[in-house]
This record gives sequence, structure tokens and C-alpha cells, in this order.
Amino acid sequence: MTQNLPKLPDDRIPAHVAVIMDGNGRWARQRLRPRAFGHQAGVKAARRIVRACHQHGVKALTLFAFSQENWQRPPLEVTLLMRLFVRTLSREINSLHKNGVRIRFIGDHRDFAPELRALMADAAALTEANTGLTLVVAAGYGGQWDIAQAAASLCRDGLPITPQAIESRLAVADLPHPDLLIRTGGEKRLSNFLMWQLAYTELHLVDMLWPDFDESAFSEALAWYAGRERRFGRVPEAS
Repeated sequence: MTQNLPKLPDDRIPAHVAVIMDGNGRWARQRLRPRAFGHQAGVKAARRIVRACHQHGVKALTLFAFSQENWQRPPLEVTLLMRLFVRTLSREINSLHKNGVRIRFIGDHRDFAPELRALMADAAALTEANTGLTLVVAAGYGGQWDIAQAAASLCRDGLPITPQAIESRLAVADLPHPDLLIRTGGEKRLSNFLMWQLAYTELHLVDMLWPDFDESAFSEALAWYAGRERRFGRVPEAS
């Protein structure tokens, strides 16, 4: 239960946590169930981590929900994912709003169904003024797309392309870069997620499949982060 999680010093809590939620399909296969069963269990895990972020005082949480490459999955699985997205958003938005969560969606949404795009817009508008946790859902998102759209935006405005200018046009330009990335499922790659923003992020890679990732595992990730020395390319200070 979240109320039993150990409290870390405020200055050791990451302001922004990003998560690659990997392993739903394998989790379902281990139980001889369809992949959709794993995705449903993954939604429950996401709900647990949103609550844990709120308890620990994390300011922003970005979840990689659906990548641009995920469109290449079997059509039936994509359809089921989209239906689950609609159903989950419809069920959760009032609770998120009640708890002061601000929800945002980043990515290229042109191929999403009109119903889903409308739900996303309504959810973002409803929670826009909330001042609690900022929950960013990356859907139809790719890190290369993010950088390319930022550069294209600068070109349209006739502005020079510099690192600072690109930074200002990224999808989450108003948020600090993630301090901590958690990836479940045992893989050791970024999978085209927040490629620019993760330059100096601490990477916590775990073998646990996403549906099994709970408050205790999240607390362990925060404790691991608290023990890191972040230098951002600098040498350690002399003792």
C-alpha cells in the first residue's frame, strides 16, 4: 500500500520521472492469456505509479503509452489498445481531476480516431488549471519525431536552428528534463523515447515486467536515484 512507502528527503526526489512501460505482452503470455489481458494489467500498474508519484511529491510523470512504431503491431492488437485507451481515459479522468492531476498528451495524433482525439482534448482542457502532478501521456510519440517537428516549427518561423531554439519547441518544453527514467521488461534501450530530453537522465532498468511493477518497486527506484551522484558532464568536486 502506498501509505507504507518510506519517505525520502525532498531534495533527493526526482522532479520528473519518465517510464517505458514494457512487458505487458510477455506477462500475459506467461499466464497463457491474450496480449490484451496484459495491457489491461498494465493500466492497473500505471494507476499505482501515478498514486505513488503523488505520495512522494514527484512533480511530473511521463508515461510512454504508445509509440509511433507500435502502429506496426498486428491490427487487432492496435485496435484493442485504442479501445483500452478510450475506456481507461473515460473512467479515470474524473478521478485524476479530483486529485489535482494535470494531464497532457504528446505525440502525433493524426491517425487516432476522432473519438479518442476528442477525449484527449477534453481531458487536457478539464485539468489544465490543476496544480498537482503533471501526467504526460506519450501516445503516437517518437523522440525523433519530436526533434524533427521542433526544427520544422523553427523553419516555418524563419528562425535559426540552435540547441536552445529546438529545446523551446519540443513537446514538453515547459517541463524540466526527466531526472529518472524507469524501464521495465529487461530491455536496455530507449526505444525512441524522449531522445533529446534524456541526455543526462539517470536510467533505472529493471527485469520486472510492467504489470508486476508496484509501489514497492517504484520506491526502490527512487531510493536508487537518491544514491546517484549527478554530474552532468562535470568532474566530481574535490573532497
